[in-house]
Amino acid sequence: MDALQKIQTLGESAQYDLACACGGTGRSRGPYGRWIYPSALPDGKRVFLFKVLLSNVCINDCQYCANRAQRPFSRTSFGVDELANSFMHLWAQGRVGGLFLSSGVMRGVDVTMERMIKVVEILRLKHRFRGYIHLKILPGARFSLVERAVQLATRVSVNLEAPNQERLSRIAGEKDFNEDLLLRMKWAQTIIQKDFAATTKSQTTQFVVGAAGESDQEILGQTDRLYREMDLARVYFSAFQPVSQTPLEDQRPTPPLREHRLYQADFLLRRYGFHVRELVFDVQGNLPAAADPKMIWARSHPEHFPVEVNKADKSQLLRVPGIGPRSARNIVSMRTKNKFLRLEELKSAGVWVKRAAPFLIVNGRRKASLQRDLFDEIKPTLSYSSPIRGLFVPA
Repeated sequence: MDALQKIQTLGESAQYDLACACGGTGRSRGPYGRWIYPSALPDGKRVFLFKVLLSNVCINDCQYCANRAQRPFSRTSFGVDELANSFMHLWAQGRVGGLFLSSGVMRGVDVTMERMIKVVEILRLKHRFRGYIHLKILPGARFSLVERAVQLATRVSVNLEAPNQERLSRIAGEKDFNEDLLLRMKWAQTIIQKDFAATTKSQTTQFVVGAAGESDQEILGQTDRLYREMDLARVYFSAFQPVSQTPLEDQRPTPPLREHRLYQADFLLRRYGFHVRELVFDVQGNLPAAADPKMIWARSHPEHFPVEVNKADKSQLLRVPGIGPRSARNIVSMRTKNKFLRLEELKSAGVWVKRAAPFLIVNGRRKASLQRDLFDEIKPTLSYSSPIRGLFVPA
């Protein structure tokens, strides 16, 4: 199998890991470009990443995984120089600006991790590549390999897949949640904080949503702990999609709307100062499908509204639907010079006025009455069958 065929095969095998995705945007096109992904870097810049596996050979038998050991399909692997040279070829052509590298576990975790690290060492030391590299840390990798991965890569990640050991056992019984996964994340966190505190190095993880029967509350509870205790840069959510010739091939796929709601809730935890205990869940422990989590929270807490836009502090403004971190900062800054007199003036601060109007007082006046749509009016039997419509709704 030549290099191009390997790129196509191992790029396709890497598609289920979303940890380099950028806002759900699509993939570029071209003979090499099918598995080149647009991604947001830690500094906010955008770059196209070459996303690939070193090998789709794997000794593990994760129930949901397309690369599991017992699934019959075409297997191949890159040589370390072959993969490094293929990447540099794409980079020299201007097709990519960075690399996302993962792998199936070939003959063993440490053997595979050593080969992945060797690829990155060739890029960094031989080719003098100084750009973005996201390197997967394999579950159970020894400390020295985790340390070397952090030294070489811009970002590292350990995929938790499930929120706890009970759920993980259902889909990846050979893995120990605390020892194989969380411990490696703690090692990476310690190394980053000790040796690279002044750099942009960071760590992420990913959950497979819906494969293990877990609730949104379980996922977001673990997500909240990871942000608070591990200082993670991001958590990614991948809606489970059944793969043929796996034990879960007949299980129903997770609707995209569920993944979408998780990302909205994640945004509240990362950027808006929400705690997971403040989020509203239905009786099954899932986020309601009827509206985004911030709107659901606002409608279920009418005692917090309306707020006077000329007096509310930043934390109060952030709770208003239609006001995000940037528009809240703008409001606080702009009103020091001139107070807001009319609702329409908030557009200049970046406020989504139509959405925010029912929750605001502007200079002592309200344009619309607050709708007291309490959460108990939203039926707990709502499904995730509705398609995603409109924007991400970050505010």
